Amino acid sequence: MKVTNEGSVRVDLVGGTLDISPIHLILPDVVTLNVATELKAIVSVESLENKQVKILSKDYNKVYQYDLRELTMVNFDNGEFEEMSFVLQILHYFKPELGVEISLESGAPAGSGLGGSSAMGVTLFKALCDFYDHPFERVKAIKIVQAIESRILNQGVPGYQDYYPALFGGVLALSPNYDEVRVEQLFNLELKSFLEERLTIVYSNKSRKSGINNWEVYKAFFDGEKHVREGMASIAKVSAEALDAIKNNDFELLVKSIAQEGVEREKLFPNIVSEEIRDFFQGLQKLLPGAGLKMCGAGGGGCFILIHGPNDRNVIEQELEKAQMQRLDFTISQPIV
Repeated sequence: MKVTNEGSVRVDLVGGTLDISPIHLILPDVVTLNVATELKAIVSVESLENKQVKILSKDYNKVYQYDLRELTMVNFDNGEFEEMSFVLQILHYFKPELGVEISLESGAPAGSGLGGSSAMGVTLFKALCDFYDHPFERVKAIKIVQAIESRILNQGVPGYQDYYPALFGGVLALSPNYDEVRVEQLFNLELKSFLEERLTIVYSNKSRKSGINNWEVYKAFFDGEKHVREGMASIAKVSAEALDAIKNNDFELLVKSIAQEGVEREKLFPNIVSEEIRDFFQGLQKLLPGAGLKMCGAGGGGCFILIHGPNDRNVIEQELEKAQMQRLDFTISQPIV
């Protein structure tokens, strides 16, 4: 038996870091907006007639093999499985009795800030539900995978936004309250076309660890550092304005809000925008004075969004080639019913 599943990697537009508990319960009217892209995490699960687990990782270009008996909480807690711990702990949730072969591709460069590991995690969970004929509920799957990833990161609670696009698709507004995250689907073809024309997603070719920047901002927020508290409140305000802009079909205001969110985010912590990315953007602004920049995820490297006019892409691609940075495909995927 073989099951294959795929799920979108996200690009966060506004409101990242607001999705970390309990910040989202302290600031008023929090919303996070992101899009599901055609960058896909792809997972396949196949039966083996033994007690082995074989993992084929396209991201690491490696094959890993384990015995099912090795999958114990003691070994997980001791860090026995290193980069495969996330995959194996998700598998362990299903209490497998026979061996499996799992093929994985996260859909995004490592350390890109696009939430590739989270997308891969929920995509794997969905595939294993199908493989083991286990009931599947999107929200429950997100909670389980987020809990597993929290244990592995061991750097505070990860945000929830990365998991939703892989299971919901489209353009999402994620609004939390005490007992759930409300998911509002905002996708329409006009919005899709506008964003694809005005945003360019760039991989800096420098990976980063999102947990470090997130933890510094999280800690500073609860230490009461004034500039971080005010900065997060500003991001919340800009995010609410961006949601209103979508609902009012004011897409020009939306992209301005994305750029403004980038400005507010950079103020939170010195390493949000790396020196290399800052130098690149300052050079680009001399050619395109109206361009904007927003880091993806927690920043510090990885991917960033360039906000620009509809006729600016040729200039951007020339400058990216000089800087040895990579433009990624930015196609917004259809909603998943």
